[in-house]
Amino acid sequence: MNRLGRATSPYLLQHVDNPVHWFEWGEEAFAEARRRDVPLLISVGYSACHWCHVMAHESFEDEATAAKMNANFVNVKVDREERPDVDAVYMSATQAMTGQGGWPMTVFATPEGHPFYCGTYFPRQQFHRLLDGVAQVWRDERDQVLGQGAKVVAALNDGGDFPTGPQPTHDTLAEAVLNLKSGFDPVRGGFGGAPKFPPSMVLEFLLREGGQEAISMAGHTLAAMARGGIYDQLAGGFARYSVDAEWVVPHFEKMLYDNALLLRVYTHWWRATGTVLARRIALETADWLLAEMRTEQGGFASALDADSEGVEGKFYVWTPDQLREVLGEEDAAFAMSVFSVTPGGTFEHGSSVLQFLSDTPDTTRLAHVRETLLRARAERVRPGRDDKVVASWNGLAIAALAETGLLFERQDLVDAARETAELLDKVHMQGGRLARTSKDGRVGANAGVLDDYANVAEGLLALYSVTGESRWFERAGALLEVILDHFGDGEGGFYDTADDAESLFQRPKDTTDNATPSGRFAAAGALLTYAALTGSARHREAAHAALGTASVLAPRHARFAGWGLAVAEAALAGPVEVAVVGPLDSLDTRALHRTALLSRSPGLVVALHDPAEEPGTGNSLVPLLEGRELVRGRPAAYVCRDFTCRMPVTTAADLATELGGTQLHKTTE
Repeated sequence: MNRLGRATSPYLLQHVDNPVHWFEWGEEAFAEARRRDVPLLISVGYSACHWCHVMAHESFEDEATAAKMNANFVNVKVDREERPDVDAVYMSATQAMTGQGGWPMTVFATPEGHPFYCGTYFPRQQFHRLLDGVAQVWRDERDQVLGQGAKVVAALNDGGDFPTGPQPTHDTLAEAVLNLKSGFDPVRGGFGGAPKFPPSMVLEFLLREGGQEAISMAGHTLAAMARGGIYDQLAGGFARYSVDAEWVVPHFEKMLYDNALLLRVYTHWWRATGTVLARRIALETADWLLAEMRTEQGGFASALDADSEGVEGKFYVWTPDQLREVLGEEDAAFAMSVFSVTPGGTFEHGSSVLQFLSDTPDTTRLAHVRETLLRARAERVRPGRDDKVVASWNGLAIAALAETGLLFERQDLVDAARETAELLDKVHMQGGRLARTSKDGRVGANAGVLDDYANVAEGLLALYSVTGESRWFERAGALLEVILDHFGDGEGGFYDTADDAESLFQRPKDTTDNATPSGRFAAAGALLTYAALTGSARHREAAHAALGTASVLAPRHARFAGWGLAVAEAALAGPVEVAVVGPLDSLDTRALHRTALLSRSPGLVVALHDPAEEPGTGNSLVPLLEGRELVRGRPAAYVCRDFTCRMPVTTAADLATELGGTQLHKTTE
């Protein structure tokens, strides 16, 4: 019997009609494997994974394949986005056994969960041979299989922790820039060759570092991605990665985490340089998030599939004939030129991925063509959407939308960030602990991992700095207490799972960035911000200790420590604390507040307080605001370092001077 009908994961529900007798991950599956005395077959994937769909169609929907699986194994389907802890430990085993990893991930394990054979995608006939071979080995060579599983587990657990070092210094960060420069593609932007992934965390570090070389590498990469096929030139939003080194052909799935991280980076690029392209991409990406990824409950869905009608990219690509049919001959010729659509195509079967390699002076015609193509594309079969809400990625979205909304004076974006925070607070918070996922307002039975707590805390602190609503500051503080109490490794780092979480054969601890900031570095960033707002030495010391691995990675592997290096920039530059006091509906207060958040200082934190609030009902809880008052009845800003403040200022121009000449960008560019 297939048992996935009770799942909250859209990925698992995609397999609910398979003839495979799938179990969800859990004790029920382990008990069944022990009862039947058969191995576990653990299949790990996610809803937007193209090759996961291929293996599902080839094998899991096939009666003959399912019969082999059901007869000889207890089959467990895992959504890696819902259970990153399960994914992490088996990915470590897969990489150790095969030298590589990826999804779908296929793991054969003992009834105790100890892996003894691992792989990724298998074509149907090869998968049949593998099923037969593993079943035969389990029957006839059981001791060897059990020994192999025990050896794998022992090797993984004896591997030792990643080395750590001292807190990064300015010299460490300079070494990181040199290391990044050595792998930088000066022609096409980005780092290394194909495939190219958006290096969001590295770009954030380079923007914070602020030197000419760093800003140049970041800007060149951001511009190349924005103009390439990895960016949806019609609706906005970035695909997962480019299969080539030129950013032309993407892997078409769109992930919430990529777009949340990139939204924040493009907003920060605009803040650093005033670049018009940065503003356009930031706002288009924000609008895409609200239009395409918003759930009815106020959160953001996880992903859009790469496929529609079983064909990767079909929703997004165009042929010259399709353009002519929609636009007519003259506008089609214009579109082909503007979007680099060629007769031979840049993708499959003569189709092209739209690029926008240079601006056109005919902006009116461009807008008409884009709108017409969007309307026509809306008639196509849309890619599937994974509607589950992942706490961690929604935390990233909260931070990005709040900051973008404030800096570009888009209140709707701030409101969306607040609604998402309210969803996480009401649905995901259970007895003081954070659940990782929900769907349709129904919380999943999976505990939050480190990056959930850290990224949500980061998002709530950003939301507090934008709105001045101290409830978000309080919620962030509570999440950080859980991190300090339940995730610490006793050596200055953090495990990815809490000390009271489900016990796996290995307790995962990822010290490097992947598609999102490592939980360790994300925790360091949120702890550092909280420390600056409160003066808490405990939080600041925990942040500094967690950054030691960034020092080790910086000279040779800086690409894997981008967020840690970005946080280190903040630690070295700050804290620069700005307390803004004044009526929230005052134009003067708003000008001071926005000027503060326009500061490029990586170590900046901003607290906001309306003195008209009843005492004890809100922002008086934030220590940075204690004793801050209006100046001669006017809104004021206090610029402080380590809670030692200069004289307050009452104009945006004076505040900009205090903060080092903040550029007062105008949103009408």
